[in-house]
Amino acid sequence: MTERQQAPEAQGQVSDAVRGNWVDRLAPVWARPYLRLSRADRPIGTWLLLIPCWWGLLLAMLADGQAGLGDLWIAAGCAAGAFLMRGAGCTWNDFTDRDFDAQVARTRSRPLPSGQVSPKQALAWMGAQALVSLAILLTFNSAAIGLGVLSLAPVAIYPFAKRFTWWPQVFLGIAFNWGALLAWTAHSGSLGLPAVILYLAGIVWTLFYDTIYAHQDTEDDALIGVKSTARLFGTHSHLWLRGFLVLTVLLMGLATTLAVIDRTVLSLAVALGGVWAMGWHLAWQLTRFRAEDPATLLRLFRSNRDAGLIPVLFLAGALFL
Repeated sequence: MTERQQAPEAQGQVSDAVRGNWVDRLAPVWARPYLRLSRADRPIGTWLLLIPCWWGLLLAMLADGQAGLGDLWIAAGCAAGAFLMRGAGCTWNDFTDRDFDAQVARTRSRPLPSGQVSPKQALAWMGAQALVSLAILLTFNSAAIGLGVLSLAPVAIYPFAKRFTWWPQVFLGIAFNWGALLAWTAHSGSLGLPAVILYLAGIVWTLFYDTIYAHQDTEDDALIGVKSTARLFGTHSHLWLRGFLVLTVLLMGLATTLAVIDRTVLSLAVALGGVWAMGWHLAWQLTRFRAEDPATLLRLFRSNRDAGLIPVLFLAGALFL
């Protein structure tokens, strides 16, 4: 069998990675297991961590009508921090789940269960990523730094949630959308009600997309005793997803209205247009949801990058109106 014909696992690739990703093609061979551990070959998670940061920053700028070069650094720092903290969080998740991952078809090719990286090496890599993230965080104001430190608690707890609750996606949402609070505070110096409501909207959005994602593993999860909303909802998942869709749009719409209400009517209309358009994207996903089709589930999950970027574009446009 030629190298081109070998299964992904035989080449050290992870089975659900994007085919032809930059890690497998361009990264030094020695670095590939560590980058795979950080999910650098699966960038959707970085996007899903970053997008709420940009939502929070843009809403804060719309709320007080101020924008400057410092906001460009907040946006860039959030991007770098999302990549690094997502990598550290995934490393921690894989460290705690290494025995479970070895029993699930989709995850047994990951670096830890496949033996590409040892547990000690994984912990050292996690620490390195966290330290660089801390250096970026320390460039923000003190309130944002405090929020950044607090974010470590849900990140630490999340990998264990699937062991004690049917709602681990809530814990993922708490961790993944923290950036909405942090970026708002990095701009404004303190938390505001719109940021909190936006944070709740992000948590519900996470329930939507990660329930879709979790349906890929329901059979394996049932065998090894791992809980998820996908298993909890079962054949009723479509109804629950519709409810998450509606609640996401309502909460995002309320947060946007509270933040933009003092600006022009056109600015508010454009900002709300982004929420409306995101809602339609989620509705499109729902029409294509097939719980028994893993390939489609993965495509729909990944499409949430585009869904989340829609409000980013509209909120950025509203700044100029």
